[in-house]
Amino acid sequence: MDSSEAIFDGLKDAGINFIVSVPCVNLSKLLNMIDKDPNIIHIPVTREEEGIGICAGAYLGGKKAAILMQNSGLGNSINALKSLTELYEFPLLMVMSHRGIEGENICGQVPMGESTPLILEAMNYKFFKPGTPEGAYEDVKEAWELSVEEGKPVSVLLEIKYW
Repeated sequence: MDSSEAIFDGLKDAGINFIVSVPCVNLSKLLNMIDKDPNIIHIPVTREEEGIGICAGAYLGGKKAAILMQNSGLGNSINALKSLTELYEFPLLMVMSHRGIEGENICGQVPMGESTPLILEAMNYKFFKPGTPEGAYEDVKEAWELSVEEGKPVSVLLEIKYW
Protein backbone atom coordinates (compact mmCIF):
# COMPACT_ATOMS: atom_id res chain seq x y z
CA MET A 1 0.00 0.00 0.00
CA ASP A 2 1.35 3.42 -1.03
CA SER A 3 1.61 6.15 1.65
CA SER A 4 -0.85 8.52 -0.07
CA GLU A 5 -3.26 5.72 -0.96
CA ALA A 6 -3.31 4.57 2.66
CA ILE A 7 -4.35 8.01 3.89
CA PHE A 8 -6.89 8.38 1.10
CA ASP A 9 -8.42 4.98 1.89
CA GLY A 10 -8.49 5.82 5.59
CA LEU A 11 -10.30 9.10 4.87
CA LYS A 12 -12.83 7.33 2.66
CA ASP A 13 -13.43 4.49 5.11
CA ALA A 14 -13.86 6.99 7.96
CA GLY A 15 -16.64 8.61 5.92
CA ILE A 16 -14.81 11.91 5.35
CA ASN A 17 -16.63 13.68 2.52
CA PHE A 18 -15.39 17.27 2.88
CA ILE A 19 -11.72 18.22 2.81
CA VAL A 20 -10.05 21.59 3.13
CA SER A 21 -6.37 21.82 2.28
CA VAL A 22 -3.46 24.19 2.44
CA PRO A 23 -0.79 23.38 -0.18
CA CYS A 24 2.11 21.14 0.86
CA VAL A 25 4.46 19.25 -1.43
CA ASN A 26 4.25 16.12 0.75
CA LEU A 27 0.47 16.03 0.36
CA SER A 28 0.36 16.70 -3.40
CA LYS A 29 -0.28 13.10 -4.54
CA LEU A 30 -2.98 12.69 -1.90
CA LEU A 31 -4.62 15.96 -2.95
CA ASN A 32 -4.66 14.81 -6.58
CA MET A 33 -6.45 11.62 -5.51
CA ILE A 34 -8.98 13.65 -3.54
CA ASP A 35 -9.62 15.95 -6.50
CA LYS A 36 -10.46 12.95 -8.68
CA ASP A 37 -13.06 11.56 -6.26
CA PRO A 38 -16.55 12.87 -7.06
CA ASN A 39 -17.80 11.95 -3.57
CA ILE A 40 -15.43 14.33 -1.77
CA ILE A 41 -15.79 18.09 -1.77
CA HIS A 42 -12.32 19.65 -1.75
CA ILE A 43 -11.75 23.31 -0.92
CA PRO A 44 -8.16 24.60 -1.20
CA VAL A 45 -7.46 27.59 1.07
CA THR A 46 -4.52 29.89 1.68
CA ARG A 47 -4.50 29.90 5.49
CA GLU A 48 -5.16 27.17 8.01
CA GLU A 49 -7.47 29.15 10.29
CA GLU A 50 -9.66 29.93 7.27
CA GLY A 51 -9.85 26.21 6.61
CA ILE A 52 -10.86 25.44 10.17
CA GLY A 53 -13.78 27.85 9.90
CA ILE A 54 -14.86 26.27 6.62
CA CYS A 55 -14.66 22.78 8.18
CA ALA A 56 -16.83 23.96 11.08
CA GLY A 57 -19.43 25.24 8.62
CA ALA A 58 -19.29 22.00 6.66
CA TYR A 59 -19.88 20.03 9.85
CA LEU A 60 -22.93 22.18 10.64
CA GLY A 61 -24.13 21.39 7.13
CA GLY A 62 -23.94 17.65 7.78
CA LYS A 63 -20.49 16.90 6.33
CA LYS A 64 -17.63 14.92 7.86
CA ALA A 65 -14.70 17.30 7.52
CA ALA A 66 -10.93 17.09 7.58
CA ILE A 67 -8.15 19.59 6.99
CA LEU A 68 -4.91 18.61 5.27
CA MET A 69 -2.07 20.96 6.10
CA GLN A 70 1.54 21.33 7.09
CA ASN A 71 2.29 21.45 10.80
CA SER A 72 3.81 24.92 10.40
CA GLY A 73 0.25 26.24 10.09
CA LEU A 74 -0.76 24.90 13.49
CA GLY A 75 0.45 28.06 15.22
CA ASN A 76 -1.76 30.16 12.94
CA SER A 77 -4.76 28.01 13.87
CA ILE A 78 -4.72 27.89 17.65
CA ASN A 79 -7.42 30.51 18.25
CA ALA A 80 -9.79 29.05 15.65
CA LEU A 81 -9.26 25.55 17.04
CA LYS A 82 -9.84 26.53 20.66
CA SER A 83 -12.57 29.17 20.28
CA LEU A 84 -14.54 27.53 17.47
CA THR A 85 -14.12 23.79 17.07
CA GLU A 86 -13.40 22.99 20.70
CA LEU A 87 -15.86 25.46 22.24
CA TYR A 88 -18.72 24.12 20.12
CA GLU A 89 -17.45 20.52 20.19
CA PHE A 90 -17.08 20.13 16.43
CA PRO A 91 -15.14 17.04 15.38
CA LEU A 92 -12.21 17.78 13.08
CA LEU A 93 -9.61 15.47 11.62
CA MET A 94 -6.30 17.25 11.03
CA VAL A 95 -3.89 15.41 8.74
CA MET A 96 -0.55 17.21 8.91
CA SER A 97 2.72 16.70 7.13
CA HIS A 98 5.13 17.07 10.04
CA ARG A 99 8.05 19.14 8.79
CA GLY A 100 11.03 20.39 10.78
CA ILE A 101 12.08 17.17 12.44
CA GLU A 102 15.01 14.80 11.85
CA GLY A 103 15.85 14.74 8.16
CA GLU A 104 14.48 18.23 7.42
CA ASN A 105 16.56 20.23 4.94
CA ILE A 106 14.88 23.61 5.51
CA CYS A 107 16.12 25.14 8.77
CA GLY A 108 13.12 27.49 8.99
CA GLN A 109 10.86 24.45 9.50
CA VAL A 110 12.75 23.19 12.58
CA PRO A 111 11.39 25.44 15.38
CA MET A 112 7.76 24.61 14.65
CA GLY A 113 8.58 21.01 13.82
CA GLU A 114 10.10 20.44 17.24
CA SER A 115 7.23 22.26 18.95
CA THR A 116 4.26 20.67 17.18
CA PRO A 117 3.75 17.67 19.51
CA LEU A 118 4.23 19.91 22.55
CA ILE A 119 1.67 22.41 21.27
CA LEU A 120 -0.88 19.66 20.61
CA GLU A 121 -0.29 18.24 24.08
CA ALA A 122 -0.64 21.71 25.67
CA MET A 123 -3.95 22.12 23.83
CA ASN A 124 -5.01 18.71 25.20
CA TYR A 125 -5.43 17.35 21.66
CA LYS A 126 -4.62 13.75 20.89
CA PHE A 127 -2.47 12.87 17.91
CA PHE A 128 -1.14 9.86 16.05
CA LYS A 129 2.26 9.40 14.40
CA PRO A 130 2.03 6.44 12.02
CA GLY A 131 5.24 4.91 10.72
CA THR A 132 3.80 2.78 7.92
CA PRO A 133 1.02 3.13 5.36
CA GLU A 134 -0.93 0.37 7.10
CA GLY A 135 -0.60 2.24 10.39
CA ALA A 136 -1.67 5.49 8.75
CA TYR A 137 -4.77 3.87 7.31
CA GLU A 138 -5.84 2.69 10.78
CA ASP A 139 -4.78 5.90 12.52
CA VAL A 140 -6.80 8.12 10.17
CA LYS A 141 -9.95 6.11 10.87
CA GLU A 142 -9.29 5.99 14.62
CA ALA A 143 -8.47 9.70 14.79
CA TRP A 144 -11.81 10.58 13.17
CA GLU A 145 -13.72 8.29 15.54
CA LEU A 146 -11.91 9.82 18.53
CA SER A 147 -12.61 13.34 17.29
CA VAL A 148 -16.34 12.58 17.03
CA GLU A 149 -16.34 10.89 20.44
CA GLU A 150 -14.49 13.74 22.20
CA GLY A 151 -15.92 16.62 20.18
CA LYS A 152 -12.57 18.20 19.44
CA PRO A 153 -9.76 18.06 16.89
CA VAL A 154 -7.50 15.03 16.60
CA SER A 155 -4.38 15.02 14.42
CA VAL A 156 -2.42 12.54 12.36
CA LEU A 157 1.19 13.73 12.05
CA LEU A 158 2.97 12.35 8.98
CA GLU A 159 6.70 12.66 9.57
CA ILE A 160 9.33 12.92 6.84
CA LYS A 161 10.23 9.25 7.21
CA TYR A 162 6.60 8.32 6.50
CA TRP A 163 6.82 9.64 2.95
